[in-house]
Amino acid sequence: MIKLRLKRFGKKREASFRLVACNSTSRRDGRPLQELGFYNPRTKETRLDTEALRLRLSQGAQPTDAVRSLLEKGGILEKTIRPAQLIGKLKQEETRKSAAKESSKKIEAATSEEAPPEN
Repeated sequence: MIKLRLKRFGKKREASFRLVACNSTSRRDGRPLQELGFYNPRTKETRLDTEALRLRLSQGAQPTDAVRSLLEKGGILEKTIRPAQLIGKLKQEETRKSAAKESSKKIEAATSEEAPPEN
C-alpha cells in the first residue's frame, strides 16, 4: 500500500519535512517513490505539488493524519470529521451538560438556605 507521509530532514531541533509517497513498509527516512511537497513547522511554510498529490490520491494512496491535516489546509482534501473526533465531542457535550446541572443544583440549594422560613 502506498502511504503519503512526512520525511524528516534538517538539523537537530530544527526539523523540516518533505511530503513523500512511499511504500507503507519502508522506513520513515527511506527512499521515497516520489516527493510531493515540503513543510516547515517553524515558519509554517508549506509547498505542495497539487497535480501529483491528486494523482497519487486517485491511485489509492492513504495519507497519514499529519499529512491529511496539511492537505485539508491546502484545500486538496475536504475536511472530514473522523469518528474519534465525534466521540470526543459527544463526551465533551455530556460533561458540559452534567456540569451545568450540578451548578444549577448548587444555586438552588444556596437560594433555599438564604430564604427566611415562612410562618
